Amino acid sequence: MRSWLHIWRRGRAGSRGSHWLDWVPPQRREKFGIADLKFIEACERCETVELWMGAEPNAQLVLIWLLDYLGPQAKSLGITLRHVDTSLGEIEPARLAELKFPGVAINDHHLEVAGLAWQAYRAPTPHAWFDLLGRDLSVLPQLRRCVLEMLEELPGRTTGLGASELRILELIAAGYVHPFEVFPHFKQRFQRRVFGYWEAGALLDGLALAPNPAVSGLAEWPFTLEMHDERERFERYKESRLSLTALGNAILAGTEDFSRHNPIDRWWGGTRLTNDRLWRWDPVLLVP
Repeated sequence: MRSWLHIWRRGRAGSRGSHWLDWVPPQRREKFGIADLKFIEACERCETVELWMGAEPNAQLVLIWLLDYLGPQAKSLGITLRHVDTSLGEIEPARLAELKFPGVAINDHHLEVAGLAWQAYRAPTPHAWFDLLGRDLSVLPQLRRCVLEMLEELPGRTTGLGASELRILELIAAGYVHPFEVFPHFKQRFQRRVFGYWEAGALLDGLALAPNPAVSGLAEWPFTLEMHDERERFERYKESRLSLTALGNAILAGTEDFSRHNPIDRWWGGTRLTNDRLWRWDPVLLVP
C-alpha cells in the first residue's frame, strides 16, 4: 500500500500545542507511523507528499515560510504542490476528496520566489514586500493577492487604520452592533481575509480600549481564552452594543486619523509600526 501525506493549513482558533501534527487524530498518526515525527522525517517515510495550502493570506504565508525552510529538500523529497484556489477550512472533508486541484512538482523557481517573499515579509520595512508586485509571482498563483491584502492591512494614509480595522468601523456604522456581527467569519459581509477570529477580537479591543477610542460599548475585555472560559463574561461580551465614537465617525468621514490620537506599537511582518515610524499604505505610494 502506498503512503500518502496531505498537509494543509486550516484556520482554526486556538492551539493544542506546538507539534505540527497536533490537529491530526492520534489514530491517523499511528496508522501512518508518523506520530511525534518531525515534518521532514515524516515526509521521508512517505512515497507521495502533497502540500494543500488554502488561498487565504495566512495559508500563503505558511507556504512561503515552509518552502523557504525546506529549500532544496523540497525537491529531493518529491513534494507536489496543489494549486488550491479556495479556503480549505470551509470545505467538508467529503467534498474536499472530490475536488481536483492541479499539482506540480516543486522546482527551483518555486523555491526562489518563496524565499524572496519570505525574506521580504521579515524585512524591517515593507519596501521589499511592496516590490514583489513588480515581479512575476505566477509560479505561486495565490501569492500576488496575498501581497496586496497584506499591504492593505498597513495603516491607511488618511485613517491610520488597516483595512480590517476600517471594515469593523464600517460595519458598526451600518448597524451591526454586536461584536460577532463584525467578525470575519461572516466572509461576504467582512470582505477581508487576512485576520481570523482571535485577531479580529484583538483588533476590536484596540479600537474600543484605546485612550481615544473609535468604538464604544464593549462590555467585556480583553478578548482572551480566559474570557471565553468564563460564561458570564463571554455572554456579556456577545451582548455588547457597539457604536462609533466621535473619532470613529470622523475617521470614516476622512477627517481624522486614529494614530494622531492614540499610541501605535505593533508588528506587521518584520516591520515594527510606531507613531514615529508609521508605514502607511496608499494604492499609489508606500510612505513612512
